[in-house]
Amino acid sequence: MIKTDIIIIGAGPVGLFTVFEAGLLKLKCHLIDALPIPGGQCAEIYPKKPIYDIPGYPTIQASVLVDKLMEQIKPFSPGFTLGETAETLEKDKDGNFTVTTTQGTVHTAPVVAIAGGLGVFKPRKPPIENLHTLEKKYIHYIVKEPSIFNKKNIVISGGGDSALDWALYFAENYAASVKLIHRSDNFRAHNDSVQKALNYAKEGKIEMILNSEVYSLDEKEDNIFLNVRSKNKETQNIKCDNWLPLFGLSPKIGPIGNWGLEIEKNAIKVNNSTDYSTNVDGIFAIGDVNTYDGKLKLILCGFHEAAIMVQSAFKKIHPEKNNVLKYTTVTGIKGF
Repeated sequence: MIKTDIIIIGAGPVGLFTVFEAGLLKLKCHLIDALPIPGGQCAEIYPKKPIYDIPGYPTIQASVLVDKLMEQIKPFSPGFTLGETAETLEKDKDGNFTVTTTQGTVHTAPVVAIAGGLGVFKPRKPPIENLHTLEKKYIHYIVKEPSIFNKKNIVISGGGDSALDWALYFAENYAASVKLIHRSDNFRAHNDSVQKALNYAKEGKIEMILNSEVYSLDEKEDNIFLNVRSKNKETQNIKCDNWLPLFGLSPKIGPIGNWGLEIEKNAIKVNNSTDYSTNVDGIFAIGDVNTYDGKLKLILCGFHEAAIMVQSAFKKIHPEKNNVLKYTTVTGIKGF
């Protein structure tokens, strides 16, 4: 059995930063994550993607942010249970929680912090009959290593941030050609990205095929052919090396949904006026996994929630102690 002060469900950026904030209060943490490495989506799904809204970094690659966070929490020696999903939760008469994973690893602590991001997520796949037979060879739902598309003719489907961000990236790097297919002529991405993509289309860097969808696939001579139909029923056949249907992720709360927590629209309701506590005393939810009025799903907001949350966690773990906020500029960082 693994004993700690705070069990953190999710080892993404918010979960990792929680270790730092807890460490400043001399609270030990152990993180559980279904992924085999720390970092959450930043490590597993878009490690090479640039992030622009981390304070102090005009731009930082997702994987670099994870590396920096791992360096930041090193003095506090967190424990990790990776490649396992938190499955069951029990609360004893003393108020301590026991969390057991799908592989049977048992953890116990007086506080649980759920920082599970989107929860258990899977890419949204288009409803095409022979999709599964071509996935491994030609189709990518996630871009982990952009260099594999070097000098490739790629087609991206989607109209959100991920689709446009990668279309712009590959128009500038690696790809021989980039086509963007979207079922509408309105995009869901940030206005700056949309305008830049439209400019690239005028310059011939991206070919846009709007009001259209891929409805079937063929394979010929080591190429994939996309059969595309427009809203006015016109069809065309597009040859490419790789197809990237970037329709986002389908998040599910997973086994945590059976823990007696108040769930709203696949997210955990919390009290944002105090400490991001849930309806179960001793369980907090921070980052993209929670919801409240005015919620913004940004990494920096999750960092803020973590800092507030650990203050309440300290009071619960050490009710007899009076915690006085100390600034790191004065005290420095003292590890365990």
